[in-house]
Amino acid sequence: MRLKNLRTFLLLGLVLSAFLLSAQPIERLVKIVVTPDHTNWLYKPGEKASFQVAVMKNSELIPNVKIKYEFGPEQMTPTKRDSAVLKEGQLKIEAGTLKESGFLRCKVSAVVDGVRYENLATAAYSPDQIKPTTTLPADFVQFWDKAKAEAAKVPMDVKLTLLPDRCTEKVNVYHANIQNYRPGMRLYGILCVPKKAGKYPAVLKVPGAGVRPYGGDIAMAENGIITFEIGIHGISVIMDPSVYLDLGKTTLDGYPYFNLDDRDRYYYKRVYLGCVRAIDFIYSLPEFDGSTLAVTGGSQGGALSIVTAGLDSRIKYLAALYPALCDVTGYLNGRAGGWPHMFNDWNKAFNAKPDKIETSKYYDVVNFARQVKAPGYYTWGYNDVTCPPTSMYSAYNVIQAPKELQIYEETGHWTYPEQNEKLRNWLVGKLLGNK
Repeated sequence: MRLKNLRTFLLLGLVLSAFLLSAQPIERLVKIVVTPDHTNWLYKPGEKASFQVAVMKNSELIPNVKIKYEFGPEQMTPTKRDSAVLKEGQLKIEAGTLKESGFLRCKVSAVVDGVRYENLATAAYSPDQIKPTTTLPADFVQFWDKAKAEAAKVPMDVKLTLLPDRCTEKVNVYHANIQNYRPGMRLYGILCVPKKAGKYPAVLKVPGAGVRPYGGDIAMAENGIITFEIGIHGISVIMDPSVYLDLGKTTLDGYPYFNLDDRDRYYYKRVYLGCVRAIDFIYSLPEFDGSTLAVTGGSQGGALSIVTAGLDSRIKYLAALYPALCDVTGYLNGRAGGWPHMFNDWNKAFNAKPDKIETSKYYDVVNFARQVKAPGYYTWGYNDVTCPPTSMYSAYNVIQAPKELQIYEETGHWTYPEQNEKLRNWLVGKLLGNK
């Protein structure tokens, strides 16, 4: 491998490693353990919840440690804030209840040897009864049908570039450059195709939030599945990693808010239609089997998985991790809303305008979830502060298609290796028929 390519791949690895590390909890010397008093973390409205708190070092309770704690509905102003000294290193906090379905969260922090530590736990109150606050516009389906019809008239103008340094004995890897929903607008991604002659199922991999390069899912392609991993920003996905860092801090900083006052110009219109264009591209591949197609992603990618399945019946399966963009108007109704939190207290003054609220309805994952027909696998945790569980349940609960939800209560905006493996096994099993 040439030096320039080696440097690029090392930088790519550093960027991806930093991204993964930012999402995963970091193992620390002192641990604050916060545990609801129900083993399954589930409660009925009106039922009181308490949280057991323990502060530990080297798996031993730390005596006489001072903690600060707060509790209340997730993402909302806490019902109570207080502090206490844990003489024996542990304490039981009575946190009251919720009268309606939702989530009651307890946060705890402590300073030990000059270092601040924190943790949280979240009690779930009849989450399967949570209903969305956003509403379905009367012309929602017509709006997107028209947008798709107009986009379908735009030639794909596919440009594939083989990436020899990424190819393996079993897989060819390409940089794909495709025209998106308007002439001159482009969609980029990494296509991985098994080398062995034959017809294969495929999976569309949609990205989490941010601006970064992509490597493609070569491992899945080696198992006999075409993979197409896309970016959403209309820029090449194989540039020097420093370019993405610069774009994320400048031109693309705050992109989830761009043109929120206009449903025809909002940033995510090109993103959602780009996912449909990616399906068009997969269907054009001679190696594709012509029918067996799935979509998967986490966070923003979880949102795009549901959106894509709701927009396009060619998706046969979807697997979504902690989907974003769900019930974003929750904050306007006194409860948590989904990422990017455009209507929370911090952003409300600027964004809580009638035109922006109305635009959000055409892009809210809840309203695409209502359209989903494909069987789906979903997974998240109760401690997620990026994509609050209230928002995710708002979308999940309206899905009428066959669905399976795996909850890992303690997880936040991260996953256990076992959680990822189970999702991947479900997806591969569906695609390869190993049910």
